[in-house]
Amino acid sequence: MNHTIAFIGGGNMATAIIGGLIKQGMETQRLLVVEPFEAARQALSDKFGLNAQPQAHAGLSAAEVVVWAVKPQLFKQASEPVAAYTAGALHLSVAAGIPSDSVARWLNTERVVRSMPNTPALIGLGMTGLFARSGVNAKDRDLVETIVATTGELLWLENEAQLDAVTALSGSGPAYVFYFLEAMVAAGTELGLSAAQSYQLAVQTFKGASALAQASSEPPHVLRERVTSKGGTTYAAITSLQDSQVSALFVKALHAAALRARELGQEFGKD
Repeated sequence: MNHTIAFIGGGNMATAIIGGLIKQGMETQRLLVVEPFEAARQALSDKFGLNAQPQAHAGLSAAEVVVWAVKPQLFKQASEPVAAYTAGALHLSVAAGIPSDSVARWLNTERVVRSMPNTPALIGLGMTGLFARSGVNAKDRDLVETIVATTGELLWLENEAQLDAVTALSGSGPAYVFYFLEAMVAAGTELGLSAAQSYQLAVQTFKGASALAQASSEPPHVLRERVTSKGGTTYAAITSLQDSQVSALFVKALHAAALRARELGQEFGKD
């Protein structure tokens, strides 16, 4: 990786990508970071030896790629001082909800890739959806893939509107897993296990089931049916879930997340 990459925002997602790039052998002097909060700058210094700056500066003109890792509501404000130095750069946005139209307009460029990552990127097991505007060429896509692949897997989308579904499914998805983990731990303690025992059992079950699904060519319903003997313990649990319409309610929840993603784009993508 012989490119110079600038990060606007130095929080969790920027840290995940920076950490992945450094693991792949990228030199820290090729990484530029603008982060207004002193505590975050200090954390980057302690972890990576990076000298993050509190505001945009002329050194950003050396950046071939700019990664936008700012909060959605701060994107427009942050773009104004940066745009003067980065007209020739490729821009990768990891800001949730901000439409690429807005990013392209604020930065006055069509070389914009919008992405939707998730928090497992922090340990290299993330899932990122990507959409490229018309100004992004094949070489640009390869460069984005090189950067994003350091945090996990990626998926290109041809329709930007699909990123709302990605947000609902994988972007918010870790919270759903944690939600079910909470419930499983609670049930385990009610059934006589300790919280630590319940947690170990639940986490490893999610990990193992996910790995099995990924390794299998069969769809989830077939894998589920193989564990569900009629009249058995799993059958009792699944029947209880079906009687409570948990599946339908869960689908409804994801629709709510996708709707909110669209609303955020409309709210924070305004001029």
